[in-house]
Amino acid sequence: MRYDLVIFDNDGVLVDSEPISNTILAAYLTELGHPTSYEESIRDYMGSAMHRIHELVQERSGRRLPDDFDDTFYERVFAAFERELEPVPGAVQVLEKLAADGVPYCVASSGSHERIRVGHRKTGLDRWFDEGRVFSSQDVGRGKPAPDLFLHAAERMGVLPEKCVVVEDSPLGVQAANSAGMDVYGFTAMTPAAKLAGATQLFADMGELADLLV
Repeated sequence: MRYDLVIFDNDGVLVDSEPISNTILAAYLTELGHPTSYEESIRDYMGSAMHRIHELVQERSGRRLPDDFDDTFYERVFAAFERELEPVPGAVQVLEKLAADGVPYCVASSGSHERIRVGHRKTGLDRWFDEGRVFSSQDVGRGKPAPDLFLHAAERMGVLPEKCVVVEDSPLGVQAANSAGMDVYGFTAMTPAAKLAGATQLFADMGELADLLV
């Protein structure tokens, strides 16, 4: 293995949550008077921390989202997760291979700690991620595309940035990894390859990742 730490994004990389959460986000923003299609939600908000959604909506409309926006959004998303969420095909096999080979790994997500945990419990991925392997944008001042979250994860895991590789599926995440001085593998299952052009390498099948990292 050429890397000392594999840092996974969560949504869309480990759990197949992006279609669920962006469908709900688009509908909720539209309900609040900010017409948004599913495609626009993917384009504008995929990979974002919640604060970025607030900032973009206010910048575009001049209006703030309600104070209870986050709570209501998460309530709807978590209910949908309980009904529908599945792991990304191939994710379990990758984690099994890394664990068997003794390769350190963690997750660093724009989502909240609660969102990560709810998704991992539903999909059974919680067995692979103890508290010491879970990092959220809540832990740092700025979410992606700032490098802070990935740098924080590397520091907590005791690995230099240049010895880390990030697995990402969003342009914001690729930008953050590049800014952190880390290699980044862009997962193109949901995102057009052209939008992840800054990645060190692109791949479309999560089941191939372990072999690609060697």
